[in-house]
Amino acid sequence: MTPPALISQGRSRPTGRGVGIPPQTRDTSPSVTAPAVRRADIDAGRWPDVAGLPSAAPARTAIARHFVSRALDRLALTGPATGARPSAADPHLTLHDPDAFHRRIGRHGLIGFGESYMAGEWDSDDLAGLLTVLARHVDELVPAPLRRLRGLWVSARPTADRNTRAGARDNIQRHYDLSNDLFSAFLDPTLTYSSAVFTAFPARFESLASAQHRKIDRLLDLAGVSEGTRLLEIGTGWGELALRAAARGARVTTLTLSAEQAALARERIAAAGLSDRVDVQLRDYRDIEGRHDAVVSVEMIEAVGSEYWPSYFTSLRRALAPGGRIALQAITMGHRHMLHTAATHTFISKYVFPGGLIPSREAVAEHSAAAGLTTTADDGFGEHYAETLRLWRERFTAHRPDVAGLGFDPVFQRMWEFYLAYSEAGFRSRYLDVRQLLLTEGTSR
Repeated sequence: MTPPALISQGRSRPTGRGVGIPPQTRDTSPSVTAPAVRRADIDAGRWPDVAGLPSAAPARTAIARHFVSRALDRLALTGPATGARPSAADPHLTLHDPDAFHRRIGRHGLIGFGESYMAGEWDSDDLAGLLTVLARHVDELVPAPLRRLRGLWVSARPTADRNTRAGARDNIQRHYDLSNDLFSAFLDPTLTYSSAVFTAFPARFESLASAQHRKIDRLLDLAGVSEGTRLLEIGTGWGELALRAAARGARVTTLTLSAEQAALARERIAAAGLSDRVDVQLRDYRDIEGRHDAVVSVEMIEAVGSEYWPSYFTSLRRALAPGGRIALQAITMGHRHMLHTAATHTFISKYVFPGGLIPSREAVAEHSAAAGLTTTADDGFGEHYAETLRLWRERFTAHRPDVAGLGFDPVFQRMWEFYLAYSEAGFRSRYLDVRQLLLTEGTSR
């Protein structure tokens, strides 16, 4: 399998409860139009599977054309066969190269759908809205008899992406070490790369930093973090949770596998005068040392991989002092979808998060219980993640010149926008959720 093209970008690495689903804000400004791409101009060294069309039997392409066209027309995303267009209020898909579009889907399914977008073979006036419609009808897009043949157009996850100690370092670095400046281009000043918790919808970017602090404070409260707490954080990010915990008087040990994140987190912690309270370590969660009064891990379980969930929860419990508390923030999906995804190489696993898998609530409950942990609180707020992702996506599109200046080409920009819109659609359609959980040892107290 061709390695994800993200790792060969050739860029420099700078050092430096909700009240229902919110209305989706439709993008209409010219700034959200994805950069145009011609397949002939794509760097085949960086993007081999995008620059070239896959080999595909004519029959497979014809089958994809038949069923995909019917599905898009039925959902009014391209207009019915009579040529009528969807109303101006609805998202729709514009095909620039129908033959290439159907050929990619016929060969690689949803990976081909995403790669076709990266190649500029189709566009949408409302990408997130289009993907939300598709996500809501995901079980209807392929007739039931054909679903049993899904093995014809999906592939297994590469064994090279397994999260062994060496593999986990590589997988984390392939995403989080792209460039701190890339993430700064679309995150808020807290550099928090996980769901916020808002007070009102639709959310505004100006409220994102306070919404991230609200999320962090809820987790710290859930874990009982206060003056003198010995806190372990698994997954440092760029240090905002550690900073906020240290400001409460906690002694924080925070672990990451990303050298880029660790360097910037240390800089931010030093600038805040809290280096004596926070120890940033480049360390695998499986190598945790010591006992802690509280453990917090924010959207890190998704990078662990199902093979290593038992090790993850065992490590959490081993790190906990008697009477301690574990607060997790985790993205979840339905159990049936998780089982399918676990065995499948997806667009996200190929281009964005190699080795990752979103768990189901059932998987979290099973593996945490097997480690001797009990879930004593569980709160979902997926609509807040949809808004968080919308703000990130809008910010990213508004800062495309900055992203281009960092050396990320138009194919990368289209890939990243597709990733953000695809994720947003998952939460808007309720295919995905995000939850804050409290785990304690033994039975509920």
